Amino acid sequence: MYTARIPILRQIEARRNSRAILFVTGDRPGLETQIHPEVYDYFVNLLDNIGVTQRISLIIYTRGGSTLAARSLVNLIHQFCEDFDVIAPSKAHSAGTLIALGAQHIFMTKQATLGPIDPSVNTPLNPQIPGGPPDARLPVSVEAVNGFIELCKAHISEGDSASMNSVLTQLAATIHPLVLGEVYRSKAQIQMLAKEHLERAAVPHENIEQIVSFLCSDSGSHDYTIHRREARRLGLQVEKPDQPFYEVIKALYDDFATELMLTDRWDPIRAIGVNPVLNYTNKRCLIESTTGGSYFFATEGVFLQHITPNAPTQYQDNRTYEGWRYEPTPAIP
Repeated sequence: MYTARIPILRQIEARRNSRAILFVTGDRPGLETQIHPEVYDYFVNLLDNIGVTQRISLIIYTRGGSTLAARSLVNLIHQFCEDFDVIAPSKAHSAGTLIALGAQHIFMTKQATLGPIDPSVNTPLNPQIPGGPPDARLPVSVEAVNGFIELCKAHISEGDSASMNSVLTQLAATIHPLVLGEVYRSKAQIQMLAKEHLERAAVPHENIEQIVSFLCSDSGSHDYTIHRREARRLGLQVEKPDQPFYEVIKALYDDFATELMLTDRWDPIRAIGVNPVLNYTNKRCLIESTTGGSYFFATEGVFLQHITPNAPTQYQDNRTYEGWRYEPTPAIP
C-alpha cells in the first residue's frame, strides 16, 4: 500500500541523497499495462512538487510501451536534476530499458532484467488477428520484418532482383506498405533515441555502437532478457546495490507486487466463487513519490453470476470505471 511504501521510498532517498519516484506499469496476466504518453502529466505534477534537485532516483517496473513516451520522461526528469538514477528491482524491459539508458546510474538487483528495445508498430492498417474482433490488429515487430528480409537475402542469389522483388511484393501484400514504411522509420528512430540517451549518460563512445546494435537487433528476440552481468559486458554503467540497499529495494518490490497482484492472473470467475456479485477494483499502474501523492490507474466494476436451473451459468462483467485516481500523501511523521 502507498502508506507502507512511503517509508521505504524515504530510505532510498536517504541512501542515494536523492528524491525518489516509483513508476510501475503492472503486467498481471489479464490486466497488463504499458508506458503510455498520458503518464507525462502525472510525472510533471510529482516533479513540480519535488522541484529542481541534485538527484532523482526513478524506481521502475515495466514490460515496456511507447518509446517516444519513454524519451519524453527522460528529458523531463533531466530538467529537474543534475544526476539521474534508475533502479530496477525486477523487469525494466523495452521502453523501460530505453529509460534506463538515459540515467547516469543504473542499479540492478540480481534478479533484475533489461531487454531489447526493438519496437512493434501498431496501427489500424496492421494485419487483422485471425478469428479476432474486426478492430483487433497484430503488432508488427520491426526486427521480425527485418529478420524476414535478411533471411530472404541469405537464400536469394546476389543480383537476382526478380526473386527479391517477388518477395517484397508478397510481404507488401501481407503487411500494408504504409506499415512497412512505419517499421523502417521506427527502426531508425529507436537507434537515434538509444544513442541520444547513452551520450547524455556519458557512456564511453566506443561502447555506444555495441550497446545499440545489441539492444536494437543483435539479441535476436524481443523476449531476450539481460541480467546485470551481461549488461555490464555490453558496456552499460550498471551498479550492484549492496546488501542493505538490496533489502530496501526488495521490500519496495514486494509491497507493490502484492498490491497489484502481479503473479496472480485476473480470473473473476474464480474470484466470485459461489457469490452472486463481485465488486472489484484492480490497480494496474502506479506513479508516486514521498510527498506528491500516488497516481494510480485502476479498473473497477461489478461481476455478476446468473444461475439458472438446468442451464449453464452465465456471467456478466460491468466495468464501471477505468482511468486514473489520486491518493494524497498522508501525514506520516
